Amino acid sequence: MRLSKKQWIQVLVSLAIAIWIFWFLYKDISFQSLVDALRETSFFWIAASIVVSLFGFYLRAWRWKLLIEASEDTSIDTGKSFVALMIGYLTNLLVPRAGEVARCGVVSKMEGNQMGTLIGTVILERTIDLLFMVFTIILAFILENSLFVNLFTDLVSVRGLYEKMLNILPIVIGGGLIAVIFLYLLFQKYKDAGIVKKARHFIRDLVFGLMSLKKVHNQLGFWSSSTAIWVTYYFALLFVAWAIPSTASLSLSSLLMVMVMGSIGMVAPVQGGIGTFHALVAFILMAYGLSNEEGKIFAVIIHTSQVLTIIVTGLICIVFFFKITSEKTSKSL
Repeated sequence: MRLSKKQWIQVLVSLAIAIWIFWFLYKDISFQSLVDALRETSFFWIAASIVVSLFGFYLRAWRWKLLIEASEDTSIDTGKSFVALMIGYLTNLLVPRAGEVARCGVVSKMEGNQMGTLIGTVILERTIDLLFMVFTIILAFILENSLFVNLFTDLVSVRGLYEKMLNILPIVIGGGLIAVIFLYLLFQKYKDAGIVKKARHFIRDLVFGLMSLKKVHNQLGFWSSSTAIWVTYYFALLFVAWAIPSTASLSLSSLLMVMVMGSIGMVAPVQGGIGTFHALVAFILMAYGLSNEEGKIFAVIIHTSQVLTIIVTGLICIVFFFKITSEKTSKSL
């Protein structure tokens, strides 16, 4: 996928913001502190987290396969949808949100499916994920309502608010810049459409997309896998928490809140949620009594393990992709 000069500038700006936020968070954390924490970390549980994450990726690929088959009335091997999915995740680490188009391009190249239809399935998939994310946030709020009350009590204190603002000011600035970039891109895409017309189109596409779910033959499998995907997210985080002494004693409901904050951080239009993920996860862990250093070290360990998993698996999938397409080309000659 080729990027224009303007797109490259946008990518570099978002990367610079992500690196800046990450640098601000970790500038006071010594490398030796991280090394000491790794020495106390159980790599058995880290490995278990990676295995669960890979299973979650496979479930996502299988669910996407169901949507593709429903939209085009054709069959696709789950292994190929997994290859495309992981290449998409790898692309997202370089260019935010480009992975969704990249994985559609990979499937189109391997199977000959229409790009428009494939992108429609991805949009529908993301809509379902959004609904599950909202449900997870509501569940976390119900289970951890006392935390929200305590945070609100701290914030209504003028002095406490002033101190917190000083601590998160660079993050707020970075987040503001990301929001400006996002709104600019949104404006450029819909500058010829009125706000009412745009909202109407969005709602119409959303309704049509949800209605198209009726075409999925395996309804039980689709909704079960959608639920299981979020369960794997939770267990992947839980196992990393068990691996690190400072987080091993956290309650199950508090780790659900950590997962919610991490998920919100990953939504930000920066490469791999760099900076935003770490900031939100460290913030909520400090609310549970962990030190600033402990929260940030946990965030960097879980994020790094996930990123390395995506990089290694994505590179392996690229090899399989070239093998599949070369075999397809040779057969057509």
